[in-house]
Amino acid sequence: MAERERRHVRVAVIGSGFGGLGAAVRLRRQGITDFVVLERAGSVGGTWRDNSYPGCACDVPSHLYSFSFAPHPEWPRNFSGQPHIRAYLERVADTFGLRPHLRFHAEVESLRWDGGQLHWEIETASGPLTADVVVSATGPLSDPKTPDIPGLETFAGTVMHSARWDHDHSLRGKRVAVVGTGASAIQIVPAVQPEVERLTLFQRTPPWVLPRADREISAAEKWLHTKVPATRAARRQLLWGIRELQVGAFTRHPNRLGLLERLARGHMTKAVKDPALRAALTPRYRIGCKRILLSNTYYPALAQPNVDVVAAGLKEVRGSTLVGSDGSEVEADTIVFGTGFHVTDMPIAQRVTGAHGTTLAEEWKDGMEALRGATAAGFPNFLTLIGPNTGLGNSSMILMIEAQLNYLADYLRQLDVLGGRIALTPRPSAVQEWNRTIQQRMTRTVWNTGGCDSWYLDANGRNTTVWPGTTGEFKKATRQVDLAEYEVLRPARTPVELPSGTAAEVVA
Repeated sequence: MAERERRHVRVAVIGSGFGGLGAAVRLRRQGITDFVVLERAGSVGGTWRDNSYPGCACDVPSHLYSFSFAPHPEWPRNFSGQPHIRAYLERVADTFGLRPHLRFHAEVESLRWDGGQLHWEIETASGPLTADVVVSATGPLSDPKTPDIPGLETFAGTVMHSARWDHDHSLRGKRVAVVGTGASAIQIVPAVQPEVERLTLFQRTPPWVLPRADREISAAEKWLHTKVPATRAARRQLLWGIRELQVGAFTRHPNRLGLLERLARGHMTKAVKDPALRAALTPRYRIGCKRILLSNTYYPALAQPNVDVVAAGLKEVRGSTLVGSDGSEVEADTIVFGTGFHVTDMPIAQRVTGAHGTTLAEEWKDGMEALRGATAAGFPNFLTLIGPNTGLGNSSMILMIEAQLNYLADYLRQLDVLGGRIALTPRPSAVQEWNRTIQQRMTRTVWNTGGCDSWYLDANGRNTTVWPGTTGEFKKATRQVDLAEYEVLRPARTPVELPSGTAAEVVA
């Protein structure tokens, strides 16, 4: 019994990024202390720990890209860099007393639902445990995706992904190839361009890039935000409100995005004078269809004499020769893949086996689906933070995480109200209806109609990533759990022989 008590918890949280730490804070605030946070690495931070490449920074203003319950009045810049965001998460862990709950080097290897005991059996790298409820906060930007390039194994130089940067490898004087033009690549390119001998950018699809309104936050502003918290709250509210007003153009009226496109074109023209290069860098799809990127240094870096842009993907590697899909060939000493993550095929899904003996990956083979972005049919007491269709194209994911934390809190409250050893599992009809509505709303959005192929879309062309509305709408939709959307599971009743020889049924 002592061993069982030692290894059983009420809640197991997977991951210690914004989602996992936010869940831990919410659990403690709800009076729940019987929980652990399982982290595969040796420190907190999630994607802000793993992504430490040169130039790494956030493209959401700092005062909005932070927890409402853990404001930080001394952010150094409008858009903070990776070291400051990671330090912020470490402070959150300390401030809210989360350290005793953290289990480092405890990568989750498998989770299996035990329908008899109504709990999850969890195998981790540091040993097994069981939990009544599992909260998966692994996030969509946690497992790097490296393309399968023929001949890559013949490359004698250094190969790395932006999320697994090799800081022991110097790029000074090297011939460097950067593959991809997403959010990471547009930060890496200007950061390393001045020190490399030659930089070649393999670009399958050019991104839309807008100016980055970044600056240092003055000492006076920091003082004011510290001494008068209302000013800090007002700043956050203003940043939020501006983005909420923009949502309609992305979700209902993509034709109104023409002004943004003109601004982006002007931004490029100012820095890139070569007409041929400008033509190669000009997108052929509606702005917003792919993630809009922010940078003041990307275009100037591409215009430098030691930079080449190959307007094609990397097709093949032959030793030190890299071959583009347009037939061009370049020599390189180092390859940097800025090719994103497993977003629509979360690796954690392969490790979760639900009530029907199937994995979450198998259930999601035709596309991810979850009720209110949190719970999946056939997986009782299993909640995902930043789950299907909870992503954002123009605002702060922290707002969505906090909304889902409200849902988590009410989910646990409902379990307490119902009482006893129970579990909740979403009705398949509720999951289907929620996702039917999501996909119906998605048909008008720029992400579906903008003429691009983005990482928002899964292998079947469905947008299972982005939320097609405002953060305010999502907060309202996840304010509380509607028990009509769930089935209540209780332990099986088994016959027990009484001394008199009569039988009775008792709760197992």
